Amino acid sequence: MNRSALQKVSQLRRSDARALLVARRYAGAYYLIGYAVECALKACIAKQIRRHDFPDKKLIVDAHTHDLDRLVRLAGLQPELERACQRSPALELNWTVTKDWSEIKRYDGDISAPQAKDLYSACVARKHGVLTWIKQRW
Repeated sequence: MNRSALQKVSQLRRSDARALLVARRYAGAYYLIGYAVECALKACIAKQIRRHDFPDKKLIVDAHTHDLDRLVRLAGLQPELERACQRSPALELNWTVTKDWSEIKRYDGDISAPQAKDLYSACVARKHGVLTWIKQRW
């Protein structure tokens, strides 16, 4: 999967999450908005690999994770995210909500409306949303 495909999947999963929120399917919405962030971060990682370069095996193996905190580090965004969070308490709060997302939640049918809505809002907020911030770097 290349960078543009990851960007497209991220945008599709964001739209899917919104549709599921509207349909009150909170567990699915929660899972998919987190997956949208994961794909966006993987697009940032893909940006590091130049065309025709043989990618670093460790980076590729390590990038096969769902851990958002780890993906931020692999994308080389950790220092920039820390500075951005220091300047923006809203982004810091949104990252705190988002980074705890886990793909394991796909098996959890008990995600509440507030949990799903809070994560969705943390990701898509126009000015300080996590996805908004990542998309400026992908």
